[in-house]
Order: sequence, then C-alpha cells, then structure tokens
Amino acid sequence: MEEASSVLTRGAVQRRGPKTPEKQAQDQSGRKPGRRRPGRRIKEDQEEETIFRDVVSFSPDPLPARYYDKDTTRPTSFYFSSLEDLLAWTPAMEDGFNVALEPLERRQPPLSSPRPRTLLCHDMMGGYLEDRFIQGSKVQNPYSFYHWQYIDIFVYFSHHTVTIPPVCWTNAAHRHGVCVLGTFITEWKEGGKLCESFLAGDERSYQAVADRLVQIAQFFRFDGWLINIENSLSPAAVGNTPPFLRYLTTQLHQLVPGGLVLWYDSVVQSGQLKWQDELNEQNRVFFDSCDGFFTNYNWREDHLQRMVAQAGKRLVDVYVGVDVFARSNVVGGRFDTDKSLELIRKHGFSAALFAPGWVYECLEKSEFLQNQDKFWRLLERFLPTHSICSLPFVTSFCLGLGPRRVCYGKEQAVGPWYHPSAQETQPLFGEHKLAGDSGGWVKTHCCLADAWHGGSSLLLRGLIPPEVDNVAVRLFSLQVPLPPKLFLSMVYKFEGSTDVQVALELTTGDASSCHVGGISVLNDSGSRHSPRPLRVPPTKLARWSGRCGQQLSGGWIQCCYEVSLHGCLLQDLLMSFSRPPGSREEKGFVCRLGEIQVVDANSLLAPLPRVQKVTISQLRWLPLISGSEGRPAQLLLSCTLQWSFHLLQARCFRIHCREQTGSSSTTDGTEKPTFLGLAFANQYRVVDVVVGAARFGQDGRVEFLVEPVPREGFQVPQAEWGRAALVYSAPQ
Repeated sequence: MEEASSVLTRGAVQRRGPKTPEKQAQDQSGRKPGRRRPGRRIKEDQEEETIFRDVVSFSPDPLPARYYDKDTTRPTSFYFSSLEDLLAWTPAMEDGFNVALEPLERRQPPLSSPRPRTLLCHDMMGGYLEDRFIQGSKVQNPYSFYHWQYIDIFVYFSHHTVTIPPVCWTNAAHRHGVCVLGTFITEWKEGGKLCESFLAGDERSYQAVADRLVQIAQFFRFDGWLINIENSLSPAAVGNTPPFLRYLTTQLHQLVPGGLVLWYDSVVQSGQLKWQDELNEQNRVFFDSCDGFFTNYNWREDHLQRMVAQAGKRLVDVYVGVDVFARSNVVGGRFDTDKSLELIRKHGFSAALFAPGWVYECLEKSEFLQNQDKFWRLLERFLPTHSICSLPFVTSFCLGLGPRRVCYGKEQAVGPWYHPSAQETQPLFGEHKLAGDSGGWVKTHCCLADAWHGGSSLLLRGLIPPEVDNVAVRLFSLQVPLPPKLFLSMVYKFEGSTDVQVALELTTGDASSCHVGGISVLNDSGSRHSPRPLRVPPTKLARWSGRCGQQLSGGWIQCCYEVSLHGCLLQDLLMSFSRPPGSREEKGFVCRLGEIQVVDANSLLAPLPRVQKVTISQLRWLPLISGSEGRPAQLLLSCTLQWSFHLLQARCFRIHCREQTGSSSTTDGTEKPTFLGLAFANQYRVVDVVVGAARFGQDGRVEFLVEPVPREGFQVPQAEWGRAALVYSAPQ
C-alpha cells in the first residue's frame, strides 16, 4: 500500500474534528450539516488507507469537560444542571458519542394500543454511575436489566434538572421495542426560582425551553420526557404550565415519532406542591395537556376506584406509581410488588414501577441475577409481553457484561467488562411446565459461565419425563411478515454427555393462506413447525453459513435451516428437546444456547457498504516507561476515530489497532490486530493504547481498524474493514 495515499498533518489531526455530529446526522437522517474545517490532504483515495502524521507532544489541547472523564478522556454521558446550560446547548462533535445507534424497534401491540402498559423508572444512587461510560467499563457485578419483554417505557431518573438518558440504555431499550424518556425535574426553592424564570413570563420563554427539550430528544434519539415539578408555583407559572405541556407534547409528536410526555403527580392547579396519589380534579388539567399521568405512591384501592371515572377512555394513560423500595405508606413493594400490580390491573390502569433496582441495591450482589429473576417472575402474570416485528433477528443472548469477552467461540479478552449498549435481544425468561401430571419442564436462565459471542449465553435446564417424547420452551414472541425464503441458525452445546436432541421450532400465523416448505408440521392446526437442517449451505451464502453443521471453537455446534414461505407471519421461536427414538427413561439435560439468527435470504446477498473516511483527531500522548537518557521508551496514546458508514446497516463496530515501529512505515497486514472495544456510533475514543516511542530519525506507526458488524450477524473479512494509520515522530 502506498504510504502517501492520503496524508494529514499534525495541525489537521489535533485541531479539527474531522466530521461534526451535524454532518453525521445529515448522512443518517437528513439533518442540517455543520461547518467542516478543511484538512490538508495530499491525495484522496477512499479505497486505500489514510495516513495521519503527528509530532509527539505532552501538552495536548484540552477536551470539553462535559463530554469526557477528566482523568482518562473516556467519553461520558451527561446532564444539565441549570436552565442556562440547557438553553445554551448546541450540537458539538462530542455529542455524537451520545447519539443512539438503535432506532426504536417496531413492536406488537404498538404502544398506542388500549391495553395497560408497564413503565420502569430507573432511579439508582443518583444516576450516571458506571452506565455513564459510553464505551463501557471494567467493573465487577454491575447492575443490568434484561426483562425487556415485560415493559413498555423506560424512564431514566436523576435529580439533575435535565436528565438525558445515557445512550447505552436507549440502545438496549430500543433493541427490544421499549421507548426511553429522560427527566425534567425542578425541586426545592431553587426549583421554584427556575420555574419562575421560564413559566411566569410570556409564551416565548416556555416555548424556548420546550423547543430545546424536543431538539435534545430528537438529536440523541430517545423518545420524550417525564416532567416532574416538585416545588410550588406562582399563579402566573402554574397558569402557563398546561400551555407549556401542550406545546411540548405537540412539538415532540411532530419531530419524534411515537414520542411521549408524561406528568408526575406533584403540583396541583392552585400551584401548591401537594401530592394527590391519584388523578382528580385538582391535577387533571396537567393530564389533559400531555400523554399521561404518573401518580405518587401512597395510594389505596379507593384511589384507584375514584380514578376510573376521572380517566374515562384514557385509563391506560394513567401510570399508577409503585415504589419498589416500599417507602412510606404503600401497597406492596419489594418481593410483594405483585400485590400492587394485582390491584392496578384489576382496575385497568398502567403501572409505573419506581426503582426496581432495589434487588441490586439492597440485596446480595453475588445473588443479583437470581433475585432479579425472582422479582420479575412474581410479576409476570400481570405483565403482558410485546412482540418484535422486523428482520433480521439476531441475538447471542449477551447481557452486555461478563467475566471475559468471547468472539465467535474464541476468548478475546479476560477480565470483567460492562457495556450495556452491547446487550443483545433477551428472551422470555422463566419456567415452562408440561400440562398434566407428567412433570416435564424447561427453565431458562442467564449464564455468565460460558459464551459463544459476548459475555454470556442462555442456559436451558429441563426434564423429559417417560410419558412424553419431547419438551419445548418459547424463547421469543414475534410478529414478523416473512419473506419468501428464510434462513435460520442456532449455536448450542450440551453440558456433559447426552443423547437428548435439540431443535429450533417456529410457529406461523395466517395459516389459511400460509404455505410453508422445507419443514415438518408438528400439530393439527398446521401452525407449529420444525425446520429441516440445511445439509449443504448455498455457496453464494458462504459468508453467513460457512460454519453450518460444524463443531466450533469451545465445543459449540451450529445448525442452519432454510424455510420457504408464502403469506406467513412468524409468531414464535421455540427450543425443543427430545429423547432418542426407542428410549423411555426419564431424561434430564443442560444446554447452553449461544446464538439464534433469523434472516431474509435476499438481505444476505446484498452488498455491504465499506467503512470509509476513517480519521484520527484529538490526540493525547503520555510517557509510560522511561528509557535511556531519560527519554520515554513507551507512550500512552489516546485519540478520537471517526468514519463514514450507513448506521442502519450496522449492529455495531469492533475497533482494533496494530502497532509497528522502526524504519519501515508500512505493514503487510499479517500481524493479528489487538481488539480495543465496541463502538455504537460512527466514532470511537481510543484511550491509553501502549505504543513504542519513536526514536530520532525513525517514525513510529500505529494502525487503527474499524470492523463493521452487519445486522445479519456474519463476519466481514479484514480486507473490507476501514482503516487509518498514525505515523508519529519524536520532538526535535
């Protein structure tokens, strides 16, 4: 590769952001671009590697404090503590780290359906804990939420004036069809002064605040706001509050599809701070001005009975608050939260579960996963699930954390990690028991002990009793109109020696017009099917099916299927476990499921775009190890990578580096690159990579590689990754 294919000088590397979020947003959704300061390029060739040059300096330009950890320069999510900060915000390059990659997944029933909903309000120790690190962190026993199929709305709550949800939560929630709200809160005397400043004047003041809140939700790609005014309001301010809510709600609906504005039960129409624990005539003016009402927590059943008439046709827009910590005089809470849910559902209301992180904060951290499963299992009869409605459907069951990181069966890094954006679509957890008295069952659990890809897998334990041939468990509820040809895959392994057989099954709807080829029908209605394994995968699909039918790294096995369909709706994915023919003894089994893929065959034939225009900026050098004559022998390098790629075609990006020092400034690409981390945006902050110090007269060189991960889940050859190199020299 020719070194001069594309070269930028130090000035271009350190002083300019190669691409602003406004420009990125234009590439992705047509937003207005920001200005771009031109760098000095000697030659432009997008098929070749871009070379950046720098002279090492230990006096870097400072980075904006709001966006980075001051000690490490790791990108962090942020909030606003004042109205002035909110109104002064305009998109900057660094804001691109906080933009959600995942669009809100289509789901059935939609959020607008008339069935009662479930809202989770995440309030944990002030917020912005390890989840604030956008690119993940190394932490033992972090908090994780994964029962997404049971909830409809996720609110990130803190006591900062404007709580912007950390992008990791938006990515994880959207992947499961759950919308995400930030919080706008005012409290105490300072909150009263803040409200006076924008609510007591003319409409331009409150409209300016509303416009900025809408702009922030639209830019960072979350779905709306919980408005929580917990201070008294003057007559002028409370008089403008309903118009503020109406304006905010109208603008949000226009610019954020499916957006929501909810009001918390606190202030009444007189302006007093007076929690009602219900919707009534004193606060319904706020309910009438937005999308929903979140009640305070000290209610009794008579409050619910009165609210039925107050809510009228908008019963499901009332979210009855449940404090899971069971503080003050409440119904249920803790492991008795099902008592609260039973009453709420009895009267047809939606529920708002406040701080279900109680299972993490107050119980043993070492038993967190078991306690979380117990908490949600007690509630599941009151929590209707929703279905995912689009392809491709690919999951490795990763929780976005683990004791090590695995890449397609091969260990990639050892040590604890936490990166909630990396959480994959989670199944329906719980226990399935066979009808009758046979005693057959299957239980599903998270499993951190082993993984095919990521940090965890799905553990399935079960029992096949003598009277039946098989047991099955439903893992996913779907509502997907299917293409004519479908490819499915699963990666699994059994624990210990067993003759139990495993199969992937599916159910289809629209059976009267649904024609299915390549499967065996399992029941009289014709809606449940067992696809036949694909013996010889098509050559043209080798990049997806190259491992089918093979024993893989770590003892995993991949099984692939091809199904031809017409006029069908895919409704469920199940795992079935069966005894060998002729056997009649009781069979127990333990199986780990590492991945499931359901993809449109045509999407596998479409060419994948290349990662282009990889740039390096915002360098920071630190001396690490001193060598001879007091000069450093090794350096720590931090820098920002940015690139161009159509984000709707990516699950994420894997970032790698490869170092070379010495007289040669090129690399033959045979050295295995070092994995650095995952990116869920078109940019990534490299932090403290160890490189050799350049000697006088000799350049150092480090190459950065950006590996796109397609939504279909196959691996892209290294020759198709994006790349840029940094050539650096010692100061004169």
